[in-house]
Amino acid sequence: MTKIKAVIFDWAGTLVDFGSFAPMGVFVKCFEQFGITATIEQARAPMGLPKWHHIRAMMDDEDITAQWQAKYGHAPTDADVDEIYKIFVPMNEKVAADHAGLVPGALETIAWLRARGIKIGSTTGYTRSIMEHVLPVVKAQGFVPDNLVCADDLAEGRPGPLGMYQSFVDLAVYPPSAVIKVDDTVPGLQEGVAAGCITVGLALSGNFVGKTPEELDAMPAHEVAKLRDAASKLLNQGGADHVIDTVADLPALIETL
Repeated sequence: MTKIKAVIFDWAGTLVDFGSFAPMGVFVKCFEQFGITATIEQARAPMGLPKWHHIRAMMDDEDITAQWQAKYGHAPTDADVDEIYKIFVPMNEKVAADHAGLVPGALETIAWLRARGIKIGSTTGYTRSIMEHVLPVVKAQGFVPDNLVCADDLAEGRPGPLGMYQSFVDLAVYPPSAVIKVDDTVPGLQEGVAAGCITVGLALSGNFVGKTPEELDAMPAHEVAKLRDAASKLLNQGGADHVIDTVADLPALIETL
């Protein structure tokens, strides 16, 4: 087996919040406060980006831009993004904590990695203030990461590699080819690609499927397979070297590398 020195995980849709639900309703509610109707699909589309850039991407959606133009007489500006972002962050702080349950199998995977001396890092599109609400909830479930890089910690976030570079320093691991980046979103995978890491996409626990474990269990196998295939295609196109269902499947994949 190739020596893997560290695994850098994403958070929502990867380690916690199966289905990546926490930010969705908050984005919709924030836009509602400005008289703009945003759909869950529009809110999910830029998932994985730092949240300011996520809002900017939503503002650039043709429908949302048209609504903003009609209501305010101009296309949405960065200053308008700032105003929505000011509302979003405090709203998301509580919601993210409410959705901070670990994905089934996460603790077992973490134990498997630690038993082999593999370090466990993390990056996220969440701000540091949001993660300060998430971390105590996760710690109570038995997990503390070896490092955490948040969207507002560095001058540039995803899809650039700076969060991964910071993780290499924090964890004292190199070369990049000895590090795995695990994520359910394209910007998060591209972060790993840009840093030269092995990238692993998650098909069923993340943003592209957007279902709870209970919803997936209640679905016929062929319908789940369709969701898996569609998500896998998008993840592969986004830069995933490998695609698995959830983090519970990571140990088996690592054994094959």
